[in-house]
Order: sequence, then C-alpha cells, then structure tokens
Amino acid sequence: MVISLILLATAGAVRAQDLEPRAFANLPVGQQFLALGYAYSEGDLNPAPGVPIENAEIDVDTTVAAYLRTLDLWGKAGRVALTLPHTCFKGGAVFQGELIEGDRCGAADPMLSFSYLFYGAPALSLDEFRATPQSRVIGVNLRVRAPLGQYNNENLINHGANRWEFRPQLGISNRWGRWGADASVSAAFFTDNDRFAGRDTLVQDPLYQVQANVIYYLRRGRWLSLDGNYFWGGRTERNGVRQDDRQENSRVGITLGWPLNPQNSLKFYASRGVVTRIGNDFDTVGVLYQYRW
Repeated sequence: MVISLILLATAGAVRAQDLEPRAFANLPVGQQFLALGYAYSEGDLNPAPGVPIENAEIDVDTTVAAYLRTLDLWGKAGRVALTLPHTCFKGGAVFQGELIEGDRCGAADPMLSFSYLFYGAPALSLDEFRATPQSRVIGVNLRVRAPLGQYNNENLINHGANRWEFRPQLGISNRWGRWGADASVSAAFFTDNDRFAGRDTLVQDPLYQVQANVIYYLRRGRWLSLDGNYFWGGRTERNGVRQDDRQENSRVGITLGWPLNPQNSLKFYASRGVVTRIGNDFDTVGVLYQYRW
C-alpha cells in the first residue's frame, strides 16, 4: 500500500521525475514501514546545446532503503519518510571527439518527505481504517533532498547534486469502487551548486511537474496503475551565462501493487520517456519490497 509513496530516489542524471500512483491515498495512523528496492535504468543523455558531449549512453543500477511512519496531525492523517539511495553508473560518451567510458558506485542524496492530508483523511486506527470507505483525499507534501551524496566536481555526472532541493506538492486522490484516479502538481526549487564541473557556479530555475494516474483495484488488495507526467522549466545559468536547456519532457509508466500478506507487499513498475527535449531519456524497471509493523 505505502510502497507507492516511497518511490525510487535515483540520483544525478536519472533522478528526473518519478511516477507515483497513490501518493496521496489515506493510511491508518501509528503504522511503520520499511522498504527495500532495486531499479535498473538505461538510456541516453540529451545535453544542452553547446555541451561537448555526444552519443551519451548510460546504465544505472539503484538500490534504496526507506523508512516511513504515519502520524496523527491534529486529527488528520500525515506521514514522514526518509529515503537513502545508492547508485552505480556504467556508460560512455564522445567528449570533444574522444570516446570516454567508465563506471562507478556511490551514495546518492538522501531525501526527507513530510505529508499532511487535510481533506477526506481523518486520523484512523487500523481497525477504523478497514471499516471506513475511502473516497476523495486532498493533501500537501514537502520533499527535501540534502547534498550528502558522493560528489566530485571533476565529473559531469555524479551520485549527488551538491545542492539542496525543495519540492512542495499538492495532490488529490479519488476512488469509485474498483476504479481510482489521482493527480498532483509540484515545483522543485534548487540552491546553487558552486562546484559544478570544476569551480563553476550552476544556478537552476524551478522545475514544474503535473502528474496523473488511473488505478484499477484487483482482488485481495492488488492494484494496477497507468501513470503519466509532464515536467517543464529548470533552465540553468552557468557562471552568469544563461543556457539553452529548458526542459519540456514527459514519461509514461505502469505499476502493479501485490500484497503477499497483511505485513508484506511487493510493487513492480516500469516507465519510459516519451518526449525529451533536454535531460535524460531512460527506460526503467524496478521492484520494491515493503514490510509493515
């Protein structure tokens, strides 16, 4: 159930925009969740005009550990989560006419998130939650990504970003019998990276996103979701010079939630880029295991 809330936190080039079905669904309070996941991504990097990189292809293996706890916040449901990702890159590109290949592994930037569901989500115990029909829920979420991942200013692609990221989000979730739908809008704000590609200063505009998911609930708590998003903005400035790298990208994906028993669940997911102007164009598959107590 909560698996859809602790999405893979990939770093660097493939950290793009996650597809998150059921991110604003209500949960019983007083519950704790541990999630362990793995994802494999492969694809191309589309650099901004003027960046001397061509034919950049990269494979990324990501593992993640996450902890989430549901809360009673003034009679409404809420949650707090911590995500710790680790990534391994392997790939190559033509840089200034020369083929360069390499691989490395390291810790990516950790993420702390806080959610408050202020409409349609009263704080309920597990027994109360099971007896209460679910309908419309509206809430807010704030994610903070800290610059604690591995970073080398001589590398163009890093596990960490060497900057803070703040992402407020507003979302709505609906359910009608076996069908459900949710949608959200968000904006990511970044602090400056003063050690980009040497000692350059990188400034980035906010990156905006809209997302929608259509969900079909199967028997025994299983569910299937069709996911899509569109994100734009994020134009950068390097040492005071504006870059022609405004993003206008979108992704589609599919997600399957599969409870094993009341305490253990799995989630399988796959996604791919459908429109990529600048940034990454990756295909991703992954699985996430969740334990509740």
